[in-house]
Amino acid sequence: MRMRRKKNLGPRMERCAAWQIKEPAALRGTWRTLMPQAKELRVELGCGKGRFTCQTAASEPEVLFIAVERVPDAMVMAMERARDMDLHNVFFVDADAANLPEYFAPGEVDLIYINFCDPWPPKRHAKRRLTHRDFLLRYRQVLKEEGEIHFKTDNAPLFAFSLEEFPQGGFQLEQVTHDLHAQGVCGIMTDYEEKFHNMGTKINRCVGVKGELPPQEEPETNEDGESV
Repeated sequence: MRMRRKKNLGPRMERCAAWQIKEPAALRGTWRTLMPQAKELRVELGCGKGRFTCQTAASEPEVLFIAVERVPDAMVMAMERARDMDLHNVFFVDADAANLPEYFAPGEVDLIYINFCDPWPPKRHAKRRLTHRDFLLRYRQVLKEEGEIHFKTDNAPLFAFSLEEFPQGGFQLEQVTHDLHAQGVCGIMTDYEEKFHNMGTKINRCVGVKGELPPQEEPETNEDGESV
């Protein structure tokens, strides 16, 4: 469902300008200059309203967080949260996950979070899923050796698809669970996660650890040699 357009979006964004990076490509390879004492650099893809982002940043002040969000109406709420919590280790970027190698240098990122991304259920839209191997191959370009992807979703078909894709993208699967909160709330939740957990929906989670890349299959092409 499309988020309703926020009133006074422009002025609200400007009041949070200190938390937004408008030209992320200019920081490629030098992100840690934003926080020289940072022990790690982590990236969240699709931060939404920023509950997970800000609470995680508050709990780990020694880590630098870069949150990516394409919806301005959501990002402004996340930035306002960061401002109201007086956080100085989290910044926000309006960027496309497919272009991460343009924004981060090889090995610059320690960990990537993917929380409750769009499942794109039609099979013809599989390549749009953020856990498709095409995306995973891009993520591994910016992740350090043995860097991690932490993935959560309430969508069982997407999770099953992702468990097959991670090894194909050169990521070893660890901590795989189909009911993350079975023994009580585990870790920091997103707003979406809390809502569906309270409805009794099971939350799936896994960790992908960057490892050796397996031989890649040749893409299928049509008679004109175009990918299909």
